[in-house]
Amino acid sequence: MIAAIYARKSTEQSGVADEQKSVTRQIEHARAYATRKGWIVADEYVYIDDGISGAEFTNRPGFIRLMNALRPRPGFQVLVMSEESRLGREAIETAYALKQLVSAGVRVFFYLEDRERTLNSPIEKAMLSLQTMADEMEREKARQRTYDAMQRKARAGHVTGGACFGYRAIEIVGTDGRRSHVERELDPTAADVIRRIFRLSAEGHGIKAIAKQLNAAGAPSPRAQGGRSNSWAPSSVREVLFRPLYRGEIVWNRTRKRDSWGRKHQTDRPVADWIRLPAPALRIVSDDEWAAAHARIDGARRLYLKGTAGQAFGRPALGNPSKYLLTNLALCGCCGGPLRVRTRRHGVGRKHFYGCGGYHERGRTVCANAADVPMTDADDIVLEALLDDVLTPDVLEDAVDEALQLLQDDQAGERVTQIDRALATVQQQRARLVEAIATGGQLSGLLEALSTRETRAGQLEAERATLCAQRPVSAGEAGRVRDGLLALAGSWRRVLAEDPTHARPIVSSLLIGRVTFTPMPQTKRWELRGQGTLAGLFVGEIFPSVWRPQRDSQH
Repeated sequence: MIAAIYARKSTEQSGVADEQKSVTRQIEHARAYATRKGWIVADEYVYIDDGISGAEFTNRPGFIRLMNALRPRPGFQVLVMSEESRLGREAIETAYALKQLVSAGVRVFFYLEDRERTLNSPIEKAMLSLQTMADEMEREKARQRTYDAMQRKARAGHVTGGACFGYRAIEIVGTDGRRSHVERELDPTAADVIRRIFRLSAEGHGIKAIAKQLNAAGAPSPRAQGGRSNSWAPSSVREVLFRPLYRGEIVWNRTRKRDSWGRKHQTDRPVADWIRLPAPALRIVSDDEWAAAHARIDGARRLYLKGTAGQAFGRPALGNPSKYLLTNLALCGCCGGPLRVRTRRHGVGRKHFYGCGGYHERGRTVCANAADVPMTDADDIVLEALLDDVLTPDVLEDAVDEALQLLQDDQAGERVTQIDRALATVQQQRARLVEAIATGGQLSGLLEALSTRETRAGQLEAERATLCAQRPVSAGEAGRVRDGLLALAGSWRRVLAEDPTHARPIVSSLLIGRVTFTPMPQTKRWELRGQGTLAGLFVGEIFPSVWRPQRDSQH
């Protein structure tokens, strides 16, 4: 049998060699366990989540890949983990995940206890509920212990988080030679930049203008995260202007990192729960500098209020669906940053463009691409490329036919027939043994033989259930499925060609990653690069996740 492995650890082990990580040891032990059982572990079925809480389910890449591998049929028959809590530490979600695994014909084993988790009786389900409840309670206790430790550090004025621009972290060693805690001390160079930001803000400069000035002067900036450019952005300038630590006040416990389900969802805490401590040694700006900058910010904010209700106009709330086709789907080919929607006067009205966010928000020291792409031209070329290179009738028919051919390949049918014959033989042997016991045969030997037959029958039934779950598409079904998919694809073509305002979800599904726009020197033209796939639309309907029909699009 083919075995899969899942390993997870909540705390990210940064600075630790791969061979020393907990997830690495989990995989090694799971492989050894599978070998003892006579199972084969395929590398493509090893799933890892390192540094992710067991309460997270939607933002866990390894777990999502594992669950996606169950459809339309799993390529493995067994899943090995160290213990139940690796799958999750939230009772409802963990139980549902186990149900999906078992329903797909996958047997779940925990190597620490050499135990299989089945859900074939009320007792098994009750035991599962108790175990997942205990795992969730342990997660809550760990959260409380961490919170109490951080609260003690905050009240003592010690560092409770990561690096903060403007300060250096100093490790304090205790009498036992071990690190006691971490304190902050001023970084004079960074402190000068912070004072400059407050001074510029008080003089009337906006956060975008301040970011451009700092980048043009090569001023030190906070450490970039997520592969972003190591430079000042308007958001980081705003963060500086609103951080109370710079005026000598430590404020802790302002937000809650996770919700009641344990998922990452940052929310504000009540002001009464905040811990405020004076820290004059950490002050960078004076009260007058702080007040002058915020008086200018408050004055600018009032200009953006209308009517008596005080409703702000401008950008919509984050999370609203974009009304522009390529928002968050297009990148600058020069710096790799996102293209933002811009408008400027054109004739008697205003015209929309896609422009490099790095250039317009951070300045030409970050990106020199000042060429804005007319929105209508950019949208048209992307739609045209998808219609001509990805959603063509020939490509659609070839893709559907190839996928259905894969699903019609009945490799499991012959094995099911063999299992049925083996099951019939075992059942006959079992009936003869029961009859021998009833007639007064040698009880110990007969019971042992009967137990062996019962175990064998269970193994065969489990394998048969797995294979039946992998039932391929029949010849009769194939025609119906093919017609349905081609009709669905035809509707996508009509939406792209005739209704661009509703095309964004389809474009997002058809693109692999994002498209890049690069200006061509000495011309008013741009080079567009992107890659399209049918998998994003078809995989949810019928196609197996391992199959990805793709076409390159380059203009």
